[in-house]
Amino acid sequence: MSREMKDSGIEWVGQIPISWTSISLKYIVDYNKEDLSEKTEPNFQFDYIDIGAVNYGQGITNYQRINFEKAPSRARRVVYEGDIILSTVRTYLKAVARIPKHEQQQIASTGFIVLTARKTIDPNFLFFAMLSNSFISRVEAESVGISYPAINSSDIVSFKIPIPCIQEQTRIADFLDAKCREIDSVLERTRTSIEEYKKLKQAVITQAVTKGVRGDRPMKDSGIEWIGKVPSEWSLLPFRHVLYERNEKNSPIKSTERLSLSINLGVTLYAEKTANMDRFKDDFEQYKLAYPGDLVMNSMNMIVGASGVSAYFGCVSPVYYTFYDKEYDHVTTKFCEYLFRSKTMLRVLFSLGKGIYAIVRGNDRVNTCRLKVSKEDLKNIIIPIPSVDEQREIVSYLGIKCQEIDNLIAKKQQYLIELENYKKSLIYEYVTGKQEVFLDEISE
Repeated sequence: MSREMKDSGIEWVGQIPISWTSISLKYIVDYNKEDLSEKTEPNFQFDYIDIGAVNYGQGITNYQRINFEKAPSRARRVVYEGDIILSTVRTYLKAVARIPKHEQQQIASTGFIVLTARKTIDPNFLFFAMLSNSFISRVEAESVGISYPAINSSDIVSFKIPIPCIQEQTRIADFLDAKCREIDSVLERTRTSIEEYKKLKQAVITQAVTKGVRGDRPMKDSGIEWIGKVPSEWSLLPFRHVLYERNEKNSPIKSTERLSLSINLGVTLYAEKTANMDRFKDDFEQYKLAYPGDLVMNSMNMIVGASGVSAYFGCVSPVYYTFYDKEYDHVTTKFCEYLFRSKTMLRVLFSLGKGIYAIVRGNDRVNTCRLKVSKEDLKNIIIPIPSVDEQREIVSYLGIKCQEIDNLIAKKQQYLIELENYKKSLIYEYVTGKQEVFLDEISE
């Protein structure tokens, strides 16, 4: 039997059961009650929770242990078991967590609002109410700023949430705890499966580019640790003798098509990027040209896989290295793309990385510092090279096998999205009273 409903008076909630009430958070919680400066013990230690250490729906993922006397700042919020923290800066991260029981005193960044439930609200129900996607969306909608949207704690506690009687709050919270544990378990298994498929893909690539795909055959010792044995007819050459370097400036301007390089997607059109981490200048003459079939490598990010064969003619950053072959199908650049994105090669590239580089992004922003692989060190790397005909066999084989694995990964990732959306919908339906929890639905 459906319950009698009424208008909640909250736009993002809509109707609620007639016995429920809508109330501002400030009347049912205390917030930001205690900060680190109130701690006086000389050897006080704490585990510090930063904004980036809290993921939506996954709780706290990391701590940094700091001694009170060595703390860089005492402007930190003290949190206790059962408190709820919600990010008030970079709100697009949707950082919200329930503070668990922990061996060490926990301190949160002042970028969080810390909420402590009063006796009139079950803290676990409060957590699910704030975890609901509609509540998070309200926080985002009321945030101010483009690069780092933020919201005042006083604004958050003015938001209303619908609440039933305390007994029903507890019943809903217990039900959602049990259901979300089940969903989280499936999510974790699915994420693990995705990582296993990614490892399988890497193993397939490494095997193919160092051992070939022709089965049993005579092998020889390469004399290089990361390569091991290779087919006896393969060559071992410095990279400088495998591909030709292209260092063609875009002056006079031949192209205004800007290309970008993604770790996951390889070379893409800059216009299709969803995150504008690269900042192109309007002066196109300062860039280099890349042609279809060229291998493009980011000198500062190739250590994490930023290499790819371009399908486009366009201009790239001057910090990129660009190489080409003279094969009609560009099979050698494609072979090298697989090689330079393999885990074993990434370890070699990382060992060659030198220097710390601050990448200035504008608006007083400086991005993560990175190691750069010099062009000379890159060109001197010894790599295994089969004949052009065998390169075609390997590239064709990897194209098929990697696509099969990528399809399996894509299905798993789509399942993750569907399951996460189901979890969000489930939480919303119950914390707004659209669905009712009956006693026999609560897991023991």
